[in-house]
Amino acid sequence: MTAAPAEPRIGTALTRLVGVRHPIVQTGMGWVAGPRLVSATANAGALGILASATMTTAELRGAVREVTSRTGEPFGVNLRADAADARERVRIIIEEGVRVASFALAPSRELIAELKDAGVVVIPSIGARRHAEKVAAWGADAVIVQGGEGGGHTGEVATTVLLPQVVDAVDIPVIAAGGFHDGRGLVAALAYGAAGVAMGTRFLLTSDSTVPDAVKAKYLEATVKDITVTTAVDGLPHRMLRTELVRSLEGAGRARALARAVRRASGFRRISGLSWPQLVRDGLAMKHGKELTWSQTLLAANTPMLLRASMVEGRTDLGVMASGQVAGVIADLPSCAELVGRVMEEAARTLGALRSVQ
Repeated sequence: MTAAPAEPRIGTALTRLVGVRHPIVQTGMGWVAGPRLVSATANAGALGILASATMTTAELRGAVREVTSRTGEPFGVNLRADAADARERVRIIIEEGVRVASFALAPSRELIAELKDAGVVVIPSIGARRHAEKVAAWGADAVIVQGGEGGGHTGEVATTVLLPQVVDAVDIPVIAAGGFHDGRGLVAALAYGAAGVAMGTRFLLTSDSTVPDAVKAKYLEATVKDITVTTAVDGLPHRMLRTELVRSLEGAGRARALARAVRRASGFRRISGLSWPQLVRDGLAMKHGKELTWSQTLLAANTPMLLRASMVEGRTDLGVMASGQVAGVIADLPSCAELVGRVMEEAARTLGALRSVQ
């Protein structure tokens, strides 16, 4: 009997740091990166990241235990460092033996130290070289660097410009995010000095993702030109599919925008269990020093409701669909195992072709 071909492997500082087989990370997308997607990613040999910002603390503990029941492979949890209950979430991560803590915003020196003392690998996501330098100096084990091509809240600097800046500035593993979806991209990131790639939209568009089929169809229909960056949702640059809702938000007056924001904030408050003061405080924390109107502040706090409408309820007419630019070149819905295998096989072929170049 002929033996099955060996699984392509590329060992990097990332695979050694967190104990995964492949230098690929599935990002912690709110309402998307739940136990099913995370465990499927982990079983495929990549690092799955559970999104906790849209969960209560009780739901987070339950989700972690569900992932643990589905896989024995390493996985992580993503959380907001500025959330009012961040320290409680950190305690859950430590108590439940989670391997990696990922942060959407730079965590404090104290949070990093608490996690590292418990043996948790700390990997913040950053969008600027100075932020990478700061968290590296505070003890972060690695950083995810997202360029402007990435989905959700994003910056203006392209990955190809930002990534080498960060690689040159810090001496910890750097994971490249923003614009990655295949093996060629993985090899390109490695050539820049990265230790791996992080992908969000590509994992959202898999058969293991719980996002409703109608929403996935919208993503698959989108061209590169259908993906835009807007500040109309919460006052911050946000990359998403351009829909009728996005157009209406961009054209809404202040009074109408405020009324919508209050209604959606009220819904998110009920689901999340947050009080009105906590909700407003979270919205204010997301301002990042920017001057926002009250409607924008409320929208910043209840943006999760807009995402939930589409990613959970399938309401493409009422929700926003955060998206990386790569959605415009994705045309299928593989399983996580198929996706990771495909990426690694293509990366191996690409590396082989490069070695033959004279």
